[in-house]
Amino acid sequence: MADEQAGTPVLAFFDVDDTLVHGASAFHLVRGLRAARLTTLRDIVSAGWKHARFTVRGEDDRHLAAAQTRGLEVITGITVADMAALSDDVRARHTEPSVWPETAALAREHLAKGHQVWLVTATPTFLADVIARSLGLTGALGSVFEVEDGAHTGLLDGAFLHGEHEAVAARALLARTGADPEHCWAYSDSRHDIPLLSLVGNPVVVDPDQGLAAHARAAGWPTMRLQRTSIREARRRVRREAPEASHRHDGRTTVRGDQSTEPSG
Repeated sequence: MADEQAGTPVLAFFDVDDTLVHGASAFHLVRGLRAARLTTLRDIVSAGWKHARFTVRGEDDRHLAAAQTRGLEVITGITVADMAALSDDVRARHTEPSVWPETAALAREHLAKGHQVWLVTATPTFLADVIARSLGLTGALGSVFEVEDGAHTGLLDGAFLHGEHEAVAARALLARTGADPEHCWAYSDSRHDIPLLSLVGNPVVVDPDQGLAAHARAAGWPTMRLQRTSIREARRRVRREAPEASHRHDGRTTVRGDQSTEPSG
């Protein structure tokens, strides 16, 4: 099977929050906005409360919608240039220290096999992109925010990349790259990512919430714990079962929502 798949694109999708990064990346962004005096103390307190709920109880649809609305409000009027600089600072100060080293090592295992590794997340693309770039990953699929006259308007440009919308974006990327979903991989901790996990032939649940754990048991999906022995087994599985694939490193592909820019050259 590996020989048959050699040279064919293989994609590995990684959720961000509580799969690659501990906690909610949006909270780290709000912390950065506060430090840069681009948001208020009320925003940081609200985000902190939601972050605590997320960490202890997992995602909840109603609170996720509230967090989305608040997130749209706090970036209104911030220029693209300021947001780019802020995102890099947030990545260095907050997100990078919160990366699970075990999951990052697993992503590198896929890269070593020549796979494309994509973040798939509701996190804004301006932050998801810098996280992917800092880890040497292929790219990121994230929520796109509208820009007008060089500044964020506070409106989404397309769908909030969550739940079924993540699967739609991933499916479109698979079609563009010509990858066979049956040979691709996906990793997530949340029941909301069942559509994404169901899209590929190799779904892996990571420290799953209660809903995803139940679905994984019924579907026979493997579960990975954020523990050394479990991570080692997951890496061995990639080495043993994942086919080698070609992966261009002479340029990056940036995909945002349903838009893509292919590398030059």
